[in-house]
Amino acid sequence: MSPFPFFQRENLGQLARQLDLKAYTPVIELQGLVPGVDNVRYDVFLSPILTEVARQHIARVIAKAGNVEDLIVDRRTPLGSPAFLSRTQKPAPAPDVSEFKRRLTELHVASLNRSKAENNVSLDLLFRIAILKFLRSELGEQCSSILEKLRTRANTYDGPRQTNNSAVQSRERCAAFQRNKKSILCRAGEEIFHTLREIEKETLLRMRRSLFGSADFVGYDLFINHLVFTENGRDDQVNAEHYVMLGNFERDPDRFHRLLAIAVDYLKSMEIGSDEQELIPILSVPENAHDLVGNGVPDEDTHEGRLQKALLETWTECLEREGVLNHVIAAYDTVPLLAEYSPTINPQQLKNALIWRQERQRVEKLLEEQGKLSPANFQAAVKRFANYRGSDRAKFGGRFLRDFMRYHRDLRRLETLLAAMEGISLLTSEKLRSLSEINSTLYEFPLPEEQKPAEDRILHHIILKADIRDSTTLTRTLFERGLNPASYFSLNFYDPVNKLLPKYQATKVFIEGDAVILALFEREGGEGFGVGRTCALAREMSTLVRAYNAQSEKSGLPTLELGIGISYQDAAPMYLMDGQSRIMISKALNESDRLSSCNRGARKILEGSETLFNVFCFQTVDDEDTGGNPDEFLMRYNIGGIHMSEPAYRKLRQEISLQPIEMELPTLWENEPVTLHTGLVSVGQSFHRLVIREGSIARIGAQGFSLKKWTDRRYYEVCTHEDIYKLVELWLRNKGEAEGIGMFTSQAESRPVTALR
Repeated sequence: MSPFPFFQRENLGQLARQLDLKAYTPVIELQGLVPGVDNVRYDVFLSPILTEVARQHIARVIAKAGNVEDLIVDRRTPLGSPAFLSRTQKPAPAPDVSEFKRRLTELHVASLNRSKAENNVSLDLLFRIAILKFLRSELGEQCSSILEKLRTRANTYDGPRQTNNSAVQSRERCAAFQRNKKSILCRAGEEIFHTLREIEKETLLRMRRSLFGSADFVGYDLFINHLVFTENGRDDQVNAEHYVMLGNFERDPDRFHRLLAIAVDYLKSMEIGSDEQELIPILSVPENAHDLVGNGVPDEDTHEGRLQKALLETWTECLEREGVLNHVIAAYDTVPLLAEYSPTINPQQLKNALIWRQERQRVEKLLEEQGKLSPANFQAAVKRFANYRGSDRAKFGGRFLRDFMRYHRDLRRLETLLAAMEGISLLTSEKLRSLSEINSTLYEFPLPEEQKPAEDRILHHIILKADIRDSTTLTRTLFERGLNPASYFSLNFYDPVNKLLPKYQATKVFIEGDAVILALFEREGGEGFGVGRTCALAREMSTLVRAYNAQSEKSGLPTLELGIGISYQDAAPMYLMDGQSRIMISKALNESDRLSSCNRGARKILEGSETLFNVFCFQTVDDEDTGGNPDEFLMRYNIGGIHMSEPAYRKLRQEISLQPIEMELPTLWENEPVTLHTGLVSVGQSFHRLVIREGSIARIGAQGFSLKKWTDRRYYEVCTHEDIYKLVELWLRNKGEAEGIGMFTSQAESRPVTALR
């Protein structure tokens, strides 16, 4: 008969369903971040100072845990320093143990400050994941390095005469280090983890609350986890000390997945849930163990305690029935024995020896062979284990449910963290780091003294392409006349343009035989007049070409016809590496190519036309007939003009104040309404006036270029004709008085304008 008759089996589940059990699913989300050069993972570059200090500290911790410090470190040379120094060169002092903690704290604080400045806590989460990935990787790297040093040292004793004690001890200690590698890594990882936990408690927790308030940001709960430096979350030493040691082999009844299935079935039997996906999150909240079984010691004086007592009894019966309770109790009784007997005797072997007579005899034989280890404590544990009865076994069952839930929670946290680590690429190659940096996909986490000036960061870029018209015909003409085309292009175009680059802080991206592509960058903390300076540069290039053309005509040489396109992109450009060369990738390159182009048909029709403008755009089909991409059906004319994109025009309006001017001027179809915008842009110590024409794209007939209608689409030209600037200066002086405009218009109208048919 049940000791609690008032809790009938049929209503125990009904009462259990009324418990307020919580659910937890570990998750970490990185938002607002840009993938790296492989378009999959985030590129991270950690402080070189911190990484070097960490390597030396980890090597020291591993050597200490393996008791081989004296074998791998020359007393004259600190760990990690070059083995051989010149006689006049003194070895650098080994960094103090506290240096690692100090540098690690500084970098964590710098990461938090950056996250606050950029208002994105995901940056700090990215750093925390990256630093853990680095430390985990470095533990394995340094352990392998130390083992290799031990083998090298042991090999130095090889030979027929090397039979002294030093040789024997060196080989034995090398073998012991290799044999105990797993436990050594465990102890070293625990020390690193304790340092991280101290930093969190002493500094980071309060600082995070100071910067971001008391908000409980998702993801930070994953980092303070005893399993974080284990290989896969299944380490006997760590489990025994902080959770509960489970079985490792398929024959073990207490292996993790079997125990998880038992716990799920137990909750189902209590009608707490029916779906495993629903119950797994409940088993990830250790506090639920108290609500269910009172952690093994429920208060029987309360109604809640009596319910917990009944649930504990059911849980204990379940463990007994599945044949795992003895293994659970033995796991707890093994913990006090580890300090004395491990790693000489495997923790699992000690645990099984408490349960099975045959294993017990093997352990006793090992202890007898060792001689140095007393069997007294082991034998006392055997007797204690045999004397556990009902109430004691139930306490172990309740304690186990809590510890198992803690382990299950932290194991899921580790799995989530490892998945996040897979999404991070720790860059060590200088080539990849440079490639990611110039593409603005690199997340660098330097110490304060390693930080670069803010102005190095590129925010926006502008591309200018200047295209020489009919360069092939021009080159052939020069050859036929016995002249040198290379020197002609160099003296009349490339050399003058090169002299302008420093003045406008422009960079040469590419040079073709008939074109030059320039880039201007806007950097963080800079003036931010990138488009304005590009327009001024383009206008000065156009003026230079006209001046050299005038000299060429006097000398009987052919002249150059230029078309310039200006494109703006609200982002830094991207690059690919060709050996040591960087090749820019940018949408602005393709757009500037289109803007600088000139349609042959348009040029043929407009050849000989005298207008005040040099850029025109036509559309030969209706918008609804373009299939969603009307740019493909645009016909562009650009001879001696500067065609700028609409984003570039909008950016220019943000940079300088543009004053609109409305007037009628002769263009292609007699007098037409023209919208001009004018303003001054600063270049160095001087100011340059810009006049931008906002033109409407004309819908023309397929035959004869007859005007059908004006569309709502716009294009933008940086005016180069000197008469336009004279008109604007006159308008600005007279504030738009009719006689000033009329005087110029009458002069302009006196010039012939070719009729378009």
